[in-house]
Order: sequence, then C-alpha cells, then structure tokens
Amino acid sequence: MTQNQPGLFPDQQKKRAIVYIDGFNLYNGSIKGTTHKWLNLEKYFEKLRQHEEVLRIDYFTARMHGDSGVRQETHLRALSTLPKLRVIAGNYKRKSVKCRVGQCEFGGNRRFSTWEEKRTDVNIAVQMVADALAEEADVQIVVSGDSDLVPALHKVKEMRPGIKLVVYVPARDEQRGAATEIRAAADKNATLPMALLKSCHFPVEVPDGSGGKIMRPERWGSDVG
Repeated sequence: MTQNQPGLFPDQQKKRAIVYIDGFNLYNGSIKGTTHKWLNLEKYFEKLRQHEEVLRIDYFTARMHGDSGVRQETHLRALSTLPKLRVIAGNYKRKSVKCRVGQCEFGGNRRFSTWEEKRTDVNIAVQMVADALAEEADVQIVVSGDSDLVPALHKVKEMRPGIKLVVYVPARDEQRGAATEIRAAADKNATLPMALLKSCHFPVEVPDGSGGKIMRPERWGSDVG
C-alpha cells in the first residue's frame, strides 16, 4: 500500500501510475523533425500527470546503428540519469524488403536491405500484464498508437477491472492520430500534447553522476537529425 501523500487526506490520496512508452512510436509521431529530441521524459510525464504519483516510466526502444544510433545512445545515457525511468531494449534487425514501385526500372522485383524494430510491442504487453498481476499501480498510461497493444489492454482490464487505462497517441497529423482501435480499448485517450514538450528538455549538459557531462548532440539544437 502507498503511504498517504503529505497534506492529503486518505480520500485525496494520489493514484499510483506507471507510464509505458513505445519509443519509436513517440519519435516518429511527435518528435521527429522538431527541436524536442533532447527530451526529459520524467519531467514531461510528471507535468502531464501531476494529479497522480508517477512511480515508474518504462521506455521501450531498440538501439539503432550509424550516426542516428550514436545520437540515440547519448539520449539514452541522459535518460539513464533519471531515477524513475528505465530503458527496456528490444532488437533492431536487418531485413530484406521487396521494392513495390511498379514504375521503377527494376519492375518492382528489386530487393533492398533495411532495418526493422523487433520485440517492443511484446515487451510492453508483458510488462503491463506483469504489473497488473502484481497490482503495482492504479493507472497504466500507454504512449503509442499501435493497435498491436490492444490485446494487452484488454487482458489487463480483464484481470484488474478497477485499473484505469490511459492512452496517449503520439501524432501530429490526423491520419496517424486516428488510432481508433487502441483509443477504444482505453478508459481515457488523448493525442499526446505537443505544447508541453518545449518546457521539458534536458539542459545542454547533463551530469552523468560520475563527475562527467553528457552533452546534447549538436544537431539536436535545431530541427534536423
């Protein structure tokens, strides 16, 4: 049981909340192409859900390769300094994809190599169900628009009918923001607020806890990379 918050009567006790973030969904839906890549996720969600006690933030992602991977790793190091946040990594695997552009000179038969994120949905689902079974929180907050997570939301609600499920869809366009299936599976849903992002950046230099500094990637001071 959670102890009463200072200054609160028993019936005003803050609900316990856990946040589950699909990192690639968040990036592609809300962050890509903006100046908000150097984001302090703990600060953001504590501001967004200040009427609750955010116990933990689980950030699900996969480590990329090349220059993007270097910048991502820098951000993950900064995130690792946050006491309530933990990174849960899936895989980023190479796969072969068939070209579907019928007008190209290869007649649509060309194959090319690309990268694909794996395991994130499964990792989120497993963690949500495990936390529900352990009664870790009163509110589960999912940051994703992916309909693959709908069965996990249904299972959590089946096991713990009293739990509150909240979905934030990261989206800046109407088509991506529709996400009708996952919105319908939640008790409450909303599009992730963009206006709050600008007040929740890390400082340019983040203390690493060992006397060193984690520096914001230079390109992240502008709306590129």
